[in-house]
Amino acid sequence: MSGQETILTKRRRIDRVAKHLFLSFAIFPIVLVILIVISLWVRTQPILRSHTLIELLTGQIWRPLQGQFGYFPFIMGTLWVTVVAMLLAVPPCLLTAIYLSEYAHKTMKSIAKPLLDLLSGIPSVVYGVWGMVAVVPWVQNQVGPLVYKWLGGLPLFHLENPTGFNIVSGGIVLGVMVAPLIIAVSYEVMYSVPEALRQASLALGATRWQTIARCVIPKAAPGIIAAIVLGFSRAFGETMAVLMVVGNVPKVPTSVFDPAYPLTALIANNYGEMMSIPLYDAALLGAALVLLVIVLLFNLVSALVLNRIIGKPTR
Repeated sequence: MSGQETILTKRRRIDRVAKHLFLSFAIFPIVLVILIVISLWVRTQPILRSHTLIELLTGQIWRPLQGQFGYFPFIMGTLWVTVVAMLLAVPPCLLTAIYLSEYAHKTMKSIAKPLLDLLSGIPSVVYGVWGMVAVVPWVQNQVGPLVYKWLGGLPLFHLENPTGFNIVSGGIVLGVMVAPLIIAVSYEVMYSVPEALRQASLALGATRWQTIARCVIPKAAPGIIAAIVLGFSRAFGETMAVLMVVGNVPKVPTSVFDPAYPLTALIANNYGEMMSIPLYDAALLGAALVLLVIVLLFNLVSALVLNRIIGKPTR
């Protein structure tokens, strides 16, 4: 074998080793998620042997001392807080992304993007403290009375909770937390729309806003939807900030001013305590499994949608 062939053989061997090494790193997150699901499923078996899955998901009473483990109030509390957060966050986030992508000067972009990254990196407990000292009093003293004055006759806006620890406060804090993620993904998706599409629309006499509304946004719609879904899953799994401002009352909410008790807060508040109660550990881990499955489904949907726009030309 010549020296050149030896060098080529070594290079091919190195390429094969690198390929398998990178493949192992790529597979590791998938294997880790599978292992987490399996471990939670195994630890949940005691509660599933004594209660059916339907009973757990639809049960409305949480009394561990009496062997009653109903997840329904916690699932609904999580959904209420997350939906309110998304309703508050999505419109301003999309408008901000449109501005940064289509109108903002390069200087504004260079300032806004690092600030968005900074907001994404703030610990959730800091958002929770801010919610307690600023958002909760504001909701209690200003937002609650004002909304009740104008919309108090509607079922979704009746005011029975005199404090500001309620779904609205949790939704505001969560909305601020997920805003950087939604803005960043939506901006990148709209920015990736080919410049030729904009120029063609403008050449036909369309205004700048007509170009954005009829060309850019429809083209970027799958990615925008994926950004919203990612924000939803991020808000759905948030723990500390919600725990500090939402009230933590285990009942099904009927108004945005009712307190709620999300699944994340249930696990964080109770795991490690009262483990001597039969099935309590399995019930909490079952709640963790339900939460994990829901978040994984949302992330899977967003990933599948984002795959539709990967590889498209950018400006």
